Amino acid sequence: MEFAPRMSRFKPSPSQIASARVRDLIAEGRDIIKLTAGEPDFPTPDHAKAAAIACMDANEIKYTPINGLIEMRRAVQLKFKRDNDLHYDLDQIAVGGGAKQVLFNALMATVSAGDEVIVPGPYWASYPDMIQLAGGTPVFINCGQNSKFKMRPEELDEAITPNTKWLMFCMPSNPTGATYSPEEMRVLADVLLKHPHVHILTDDVYEHLIFDGRVFSTFAQIEPKLYDRTVTANSCSKAYSMTGWRVGFAGGPKDIIANMGKMQSQSASGISAVSQAAAVAALEGPQDYIKERTANLQYRRDMLFEKLNKADGLSCDLPEGAMYIFCSCAGTLGKTTPDGKVIESDVDFTMYLLDSVGVAVVQGNAYGLSPYFRASFVAPEADLLRGGDLVQEACAALR
Repeated sequence: MEFAPRMSRFKPSPSQIASARVRDLIAEGRDIIKLTAGEPDFPTPDHAKAAAIACMDANEIKYTPINGLIEMRRAVQLKFKRDNDLHYDLDQIAVGGGAKQVLFNALMATVSAGDEVIVPGPYWASYPDMIQLAGGTPVFINCGQNSKFKMRPEELDEAITPNTKWLMFCMPSNPTGATYSPEEMRVLADVLLKHPHVHILTDDVYEHLIFDGRVFSTFAQIEPKLYDRTVTANSCSKAYSMTGWRVGFAGGPKDIIANMGKMQSQSASGISAVSQAAAVAALEGPQDYIKERTANLQYRRDMLFEKLNKADGLSCDLPEGAMYIFCSCAGTLGKTTPDGKVIESDVDFTMYLLDSVGVAVVQGNAYGLSPYFRASFVAPEADLLRGGDLVQEACAALR
């Protein structure tokens, strides 16, 4: 088979590859501590599961509208108004199989050859591949640890060209957990107002996973003049622990939403009626438990952060949101493992952790910045403590 040239423009998801390798090692009998998870370990809320069962019992499981059941779009409308003070008409709302599909649809519907999409880095590994698959060119803004992994307004201004189509913006960040205050969002919005040809595609899936009393805000909320240029994407996956249900959604300009629907109509079609029933219940039902779960994640963040920062050669900033610590392993480069291998990169270091002490993390180059690794603190407390101790042990063994 001669494969299409587009297949050379993107790669499989690094985090999924890492998770698959971990599953294989566990199947071989290895004791592996998994710090690779990109999903909460809390259960789906009972009222959401009950709604799914009721949907099946009523046999309401036929094909669904491309842009979502009207009940689903009303629930999304409610969510945007309640959480973000944003109003979208029902024909301004798209529903897809997770936020990933929604983002993909937006790019495929709007990006052409020669278009540029600005991506602050470190970034979620899928962004560049989705942009390139759509025919566009990702333009990276490298936001290092010295800037707390945040994009400065002058960097955004410099990156914008006449060919810029979108700014893709994930906050809190995967993989760094970096967040922007409303004041920091405001100065970025001021830059975007100077460039009316640039649209904004926000990935707000970690919206509710924000720590230490910080306040979340999104671009269309911060600056109403950007409302008609912004597609605000989110999902039920992180806040409601519904990753496997595959329900994402977005609000945005009617013409963009309509063309996103056209793209979906010829790919995945409408998403599962059962999943939408569960999502409606989650979005419209009680919300208080989300704060309790986020407080628990913050507790686990602190636990793993303390362990990793005590390891020889590692350096971490305290993440402000999401579910990950993005940790520098620069201090381990050039050192030698007990079996004589030299650590030359973050890939070498993560493989060393996996092979020597059975701790699985994801290398930083998958997210556009080396030498770092991403460690998820969505794991049982015992695994976080033992995993942190094992990382310290592995680092101490380097010479």
